[in-house]
Amino acid sequence: MSTSKPKVLIVDDEKGLRIGAQRLLEMEGYEVTTAENGTEGIKFGTETEFDLAVIDLKMPDIDGLEVLQTIRKKYPNTVCFIATAYASYETAVEATRLGAHSYIPKPFSPEELISNLKEGYQKRLVNLEAEKWQREREERLLEVAFEKTRLNTIINSITDGVLVINKEGLAVLYNPAALRFLELSSIAVEEYILDKLRPELLELFNKLVSEVSIEHKSYTIQIELKPNREFFVEVTASVVRHSTDNVAGVVIVFKDITELKKIEFVKSQFVSMVSHELKAPIAAVYGFLKLFNDDSIQLSPEQRKDYEIRSMIRLDGLLKMVNDLLDISRMELKTVHREIKKVCLHEIISSILELFQIDISKKGLQVVFEKDNTAHCINADSDEISRLFTNLISNAIKYNREQGIITINLYQSDNYIVTEIKDSGIGLKPEDRQKLFSEFFRAKNEKTKNISGTGLGLSIVKRIVDSYSGRIEVDSEFGEGSTFKIFLPLII
Repeated sequence: MSTSKPKVLIVDDEKGLRIGAQRLLEMEGYEVTTAENGTEGIKFGTETEFDLAVIDLKMPDIDGLEVLQTIRKKYPNTVCFIATAYASYETAVEATRLGAHSYIPKPFSPEELISNLKEGYQKRLVNLEAEKWQREREERLLEVAFEKTRLNTIINSITDGVLVINKEGLAVLYNPAALRFLELSSIAVEEYILDKLRPELLELFNKLVSEVSIEHKSYTIQIELKPNREFFVEVTASVVRHSTDNVAGVVIVFKDITELKKIEFVKSQFVSMVSHELKAPIAAVYGFLKLFNDDSIQLSPEQRKDYEIRSMIRLDGLLKMVNDLLDISRMELKTVHREIKKVCLHEIISSILELFQIDISKKGLQVVFEKDNTAHCINADSDEISRLFTNLISNAIKYNREQGIITINLYQSDNYIVTEIKDSGIGLKPEDRQKLFSEFFRAKNEKTKNISGTGLGLSIVKRIVDSYSGRIEVDSEFGEGSTFKIFLPLII
C-alpha cells in the first residue's frame, strides 16, 4: 500500500464548505486541492491524477456531472463523489452511469465526509491493484504469445522434421518438414497420430512412454523410406517430462541422411574396388616369389627371367595405381601443392609425344600435331598439366589400332585454349561413355582385355580440368575411335 498522502480534489462554489473541508482533510492526513467552480475543477482534475474528488452537483458555470465525466474520462481510477443537497433519482442514475462512486448529501458532517473518503480511498487502492494485476497479466500473455510465435518460427524454419506427441498419442506440435518424413499430407493439432506412424516409430514411442526410470533417454534409428538408397532418415526420439518427472510425451526429430548414406555406399564401393585392384598384382607377384623359393620346382633361366619381368610389370602397375590414388586423395582433400607459372601447352604436348615415341613406333602410329600461330600458354601448375595430357595421349596410344592415327589440334576459342586429341582406336559404347570418368572404370570388351591400366587416369584428368574451371567433352563411336576436347580458360 502506498505511504504517500491521498490526494483529494474538492470542487465546490461554496467557499465556506470548500475551506472547511480542506482544513479538516489536511488534518486527517490528506493532500487537498480546491476548485471554486466547474472550470477550475476540470482544469485541476485533468492536469493531475487525484485519488479522490468531491464534486458539487450544482455550480454556476459547469454542471458537476460534466466535471465528473471529464475527470473520469482522463483518469478512470479517480474515485469521485457527488455532493449535493438536491439529489434526485434521475441525477443519481446519471451520476452512477458516468462513474460516480456515491453521493454525499449536503450538509454533511466531518465524520460523514471522512468516512466516505476513507471507503473511497480503499476502493481506489483496490482498483489500482486490480489494474496492476491486469497489466502484468497482459504483459505475461504478450510474452507467452511472443515466445510461442518465436518458437513456431524457429521450428518451422528448420529443415529437420519435428513432431511432439503427448502421452495419449495426440500430435501437440509439428513443423512442415515433418510431413515429408512421415509421408503425410497434413496433421491436425490434437489429432491421434499413433496409427499413422511407421511400426519402428510406434515402437520407439511405446518404449519411451513406458520407461520407469527418470533418466533422460533418447533412441536413434535409421529408416530407409524409399528403396535403393533414395531416401534415408535418421530418427531420434526423446522423452519429454513434466516438472514432476512424469512422462508428458515424446519429441521425435527426423533428419535426412540420404546424401550421407550415398557417400558411405560410394566409399564402401571404392574400398572394395581398390582392394580388388590391389589383390590381383600382389597375388601374381607373390605367386612368382613362391616359385622362386620352391626348391621342388626347377626353373630354367629363361623362365626365371620371364617371371622376373612379369613381376616387375605387375609391381610397376601397382606403383602407378598407388600414385594415382594418392593424387586423387590429394585433390579430394585439396592438399595439392601448386606452383602456378606460365605453361605453354604446345611445349608440354611436344615433350610428351617425345616421351612416348617408342610406344608410338612400336604400334606404327602416325601422329599429326596441328596448332595455329597464336601462343597457347596459360598460368597453371606444369606438373598437373603434364599429367593431364600424359594420361590422354597414353590412352590414345594404348586404345588405338595398329598403324592408326593420332591427331592433336591446339587452338584458341573465345576465352579458352582448346586441345583436341583424336585417335582411330577402339572407341566407346554409349553405355560406357557415361562411366568414363569414374574411378577404376575400364571398358570391358574383346578389344580391351589385353590392355593394362588402373582405370584412374581419366578420373584424374577430369579432376584436374575441373580444378582449373575448364571442361572436357568426349565424342566416341565404338570401333571408330574417340575424340577428347579439353577447354582450359586463358585466365585462371
